[in-house]
Amino acid sequence: MENDSSLIKINNCRIEGSRRTLLDGLFWEMKAGEAWLVTGPNGGGKAEFLKALDGGFGLKFERNGDGESEYLNSFADSVETVSLERAARLIQEERELDESEFIDGGVDIGRTGRVLIAEGIVGPIKKGSELPAVCGELDAYPEIKLCGVEKILDRGIKYMSTGEIRRTLLARALVSRKKLLILSDPFAGLDAESRGILLDFFDSIAGKQLKGGDIGAFPHIILCMERFKEIPDAVSDVLEFRDGKISFCGSRADYEIVAERQNALEEEKRRAGYREFSEAVKKLSNEVNYVMGVENFQPESDILIDMHDVNVGWDDHMVLKNLNWTLKRGEHWLIRGPNGSGKTTLLELITGDNMQVFRNDIKIFGARRGSGETIWDIKHRLGIVSYRLHVEYRMLGGTSLRDVIMSGFHDSIGLYEAPSDVEAAAAEKWLALAGFAGRGNEMFGNLSYGEQRAVLILRGAVKCPPVLILDEPCHGLDEQMRQKILDLLDIIADCGTTTFLHVTHEPSEVLKCEKHILELHPGEDPMYRIIANK
Repeated sequence: MENDSSLIKINNCRIEGSRRTLLDGLFWEMKAGEAWLVTGPNGGGKAEFLKALDGGFGLKFERNGDGESEYLNSFADSVETVSLERAARLIQEERELDESEFIDGGVDIGRTGRVLIAEGIVGPIKKGSELPAVCGELDAYPEIKLCGVEKILDRGIKYMSTGEIRRTLLARALVSRKKLLILSDPFAGLDAESRGILLDFFDSIAGKQLKGGDIGAFPHIILCMERFKEIPDAVSDVLEFRDGKISFCGSRADYEIVAERQNALEEEKRRAGYREFSEAVKKLSNEVNYVMGVENFQPESDILIDMHDVNVGWDDHMVLKNLNWTLKRGEHWLIRGPNGSGKTTLLELITGDNMQVFRNDIKIFGARRGSGETIWDIKHRLGIVSYRLHVEYRMLGGTSLRDVIMSGFHDSIGLYEAPSDVEAAAAEKWLALAGFAGRGNEMFGNLSYGEQRAVLILRGAVKCPPVLILDEPCHGLDEQMRQKILDLLDIIADCGTTTFLHVTHEPSEVLKCEKHILELHPGEDPMYRIIANK
């Protein structure tokens, strides 16, 4: 293949959805010898562009009739996407296929990592059927070691952490031998080790792309990232989308100049508006606290959560062992540890989404779990932002942004009762504070992944709960929205009525109020460390 050969050419084309044109006037060309990054703010158009390139999301490129128009994609039907959305879809599939209630013992582990990866080679494997020979051969595949999934091949997908699912999907994509791999925000939520594995992989393959020749068994890669600050060095060119249009198309060096100017302007605007933003949030929080009756809503004791000798695991795999930990009012905690270390399991013990809570000595707001309180008694005092919640809302379908926010008052997935005037007014104000003014009637499912996550953070904060659980809250957010959300959380902490439990792998996302750290160390004894007053 010549160095100037076009791999993809989009000349005066548009992207069509089921009912309307999503993007128009598109011009872009990817040649051999280039490694492209696709970026831009949430809702700017990059998600639709990548879905159309993939071809498996119902979107497609159409040539425009006016003037010269051309669409060429040498990868045709040989495209695979690894993204947060793919992972969410996978979790949804596992829940729909779960047959635990029909099985003696009540445990259906579902597809394992081994089966999911093998399906990338042989296609769908019918549940309960004899596994093809390739399943037993996967341990020897170099792609398995490259993605670091050797130890989780026989674990059910539903028992994997978000990062482990993402690495498993990457391994599946690699063994499928697809010609083009789209990596969408691949580093979000990965621990340092997983991030290093993926970065080395990308730099290796992209380095071969830059030579312009045949890259062998590995695919060409297009990288999509929300945040330009953390992109790999091997990226040579950048395509940026803003407001439904291509806002930049050119070399990385030229884009770095543009991005630096843009970031400086955004930071200046942020600093100028922070005080006004802070005052508005505090005023709204006071209004909500008054309506909710904060003196009754807050727990009587300063001890909000108390865990004694907690043990959680399955088969011979221990996730949490002999954990002793207490959360007190006003003590904001950072929870950290590698993928699969038990961070999400810990949070699910609090929210009631892990049934092993009943076999352990765990008190939530003064009541031991299993002593008669309902899950709704617990969730009434919790705000929750998590990947699992995001999956639940994506499964729900069409719900307006206003209703998503108001559902936070009722701890429901969707809104099933008439809201009060106060709830409706509060929802509109929260939306406006986060930059969604006038968009309350828009459907949640029509938003970009990052915009959806931002709305769910507002849902978690809307009732100013005693405890706000933040499980990787900035997943999928662009730089501007990410900073706005971090500012919002800092201000909520300053209001004094909400205590945070915050899981993140990003040092830059640690909030200034988080003076206590619970650090998980799988496989060690003890399996955790407490670091206070940092």
